[in-house]
Amino acid sequence: MSHDSPAPHSEQWSIESLSEAETARLGTALGTVAEPGTVVALIGNLGAGKTRFTRAVTAALGVPQWLVNSPTFALIQEYPGRIPVFHFDTYRLRSVDEFLELGAEEYLAGNGICLIEWADRVEEVLPADRLTIRIAIEAPERRIFHFTAGGEHSARLLTELRRQVAASSTDENPAL
Repeated sequence: MSHDSPAPHSEQWSIESLSEAETARLGTALGTVAEPGTVVALIGNLGAGKTRFTRAVTAALGVPQWLVNSPTFALIQEYPGRIPVFHFDTYRLRSVDEFLELGAEEYLAGNGICLIEWADRVEEVLPADRLTIRIAIEAPERRIFHFTAGGEHSARLLTELRRQVAASSTDENPAL
């Protein structure tokens, strides 16, 4: 992965992934630094890597990987881990009201980690203080991850994520 060098404490950051393995390392880094109350809004076209990224985040949180799949038909999956994980997929929802009927507000205000695929479909009811990740498909294996922190909690998380990625790129994974 190659990444830019934004100013310290920046609320935006972009990083390139050149493979599924790099996407997984990025998700692992986020799972490593995630804290209770974290809301992650994942946005990207079909095949962008939202579920692959989510699997890596949940693995880092100690969730058994056989449990993790795209909740397209269930709409929400709850996973046990060192921090509870709530994985939403809003692709098939017809309205924001359907999202709210799932009890989304309680999950979003709770002490777990909420990972929301297709979050642009329900953005208007998500908390402002969230980490929004827009994944752009640039080529068959190349993705650009654009991170935006919407408040103090998510800005702190983004700073820690950048540190984690920088540390891992100088350790055994120089490509990260």
